[in-house]
Amino acid sequence: MFGYRRNQRHRRRRRSRFHFAGGYVAVVSRTLHQMSLDTLQREGTAQAVRATFIQADVGKPEDCARAVAETHAALGRLDVMVHAAGAPAPGGFFDMSLECWSNAFDVHVHAVFWLARACVPHMVTHSEGAIILIGSAAGMRGCLGAMAYGVVKGSLPQFTRVLARELPGYSIRVNCVSPGVIRTPFQDFLSPEQAANNIRNRIPLRREGRPEDVADLIHALVENDFITGENVVIDGGMTLRIV
Repeated sequence: MFGYRRNQRHRRRRRSRFHFAGGYVAVVSRTLHQMSLDTLQREGTAQAVRATFIQADVGKPEDCARAVAETHAALGRLDVMVHAAGAPAPGGFFDMSLECWSNAFDVHVHAVFWLARACVPHMVTHSEGAIILIGSAAGMRGCLGAMAYGVVKGSLPQFTRVLARELPGYSIRVNCVSPGVIRTPFQDFLSPEQAANNIRNRIPLRREGRPEDVADLIHALVENDFITGENVVIDGGMTLRIV
């Protein structure tokens, strides 16, 4: 999850990431990897962009409230909330633990509610804001062997629609982005054969997605102030296929 303070000088400039769009960014993570932080800080310094790092577990309501408070204190205002937290949720109906089921809802669903409840009052103050939730193609078609993951990701488009109907009077937009197979460490469990099968038989565009593809879409949804309540699928056409 990260907050973003829009720099008014770059309000309408289109770039691929918030970090290079003249914004101030707060990155919230349960485990902050020093290499990633050093890279973001170095690149941000080169672009004269301010980046703040907050360690918190969004699966806990008290951490969500603290993270938003620290973000607002560091940046001075809060215009955008992106919930990109995720965690594996292995197990099918018969073998999944209750702990795994509960944790999946805490991280993917409850955290959205807790963070939004903390962020929205700051956005209301400025009569402007955008909330972006990261769903998944797995939430649209189910996820064999990871039932909880499919269920919680499937709930996010509905959460998006309901929240979007509650907030238009405050000029706060809510949208969901549902990626397919994106080449990140989250996909490292796939064998080379499974990865090749995805490209050959499941993804019509014949390649995995890149993190930049998703980042570009998120940034576009934030910049376009006439889109709300939508679930935008970015999966190379994977959900078009029957098998």
